[in-house]
Amino acid sequence: MNKTRHLTIIALLSAISFVLMIFPQFPILPGASFLKIDFSIVPVLLGTLLLGLKQGYTILILRSVLKLLLNNEGPGDLIGIPMNIMGMAVFMTIIVLVMRRTKLSKGQFMWGSVLGTIGLTLVMVILNYIYAVPLYAIFANFDIKATIGMGRYLLWMVVPFNLIEGILLGVVSGAVFFSFQRVLSSMHSQLN
Repeated sequence: MNKTRHLTIIALLSAISFVLMIFPQFPILPGASFLKIDFSIVPVLLGTLLLGLKQGYTILILRSVLKLLLNNEGPGDLIGIPMNIMGMAVFMTIIVLVMRRTKLSKGQFMWGSVLGTIGLTLVMVILNYIYAVPLYAIFANFDIKATIGMGRYLLWMVVPFNLIEGILLGVVSGAVFFSFQRVLSSMHSQLN
């Protein structure tokens, strides 16, 4: 395998993912405008499917470091990016594990996306409860427990947001991957 080509693809997908992380972010739940979706996981997931899980984690970490270094927006990013890394790592790991068991197909990808979405949602509920909510109260002066209530926040904001996010990311990633499957397969055979 050509290491230079391999590293170039990792760098390119990391840069694309970083750009997607900073520009088209939008809220999807009324009343929770601070929960925003971006499509930066799409290039990360493509890199994972093309190069492997280890390289996918590398792309995920690189795009996150770029965000922290070049477009840091304060406490929200310092608290949210580690959570995003963990949640997206679970999401893509589950998809890859499901797809490894069988032949690469749209059905298996969607099944992996559904299971990945459930995993993402569970991880984000746990991380919000033990990590994000306490830190936002201390460093961002935003006490979710006092303003919204922990149970209400988790059940009516975190759970629906992550379910919708996982479904959207799965659909978009699947559409991109399977639309370019021939090109990606050709690239994969050249890389190996």
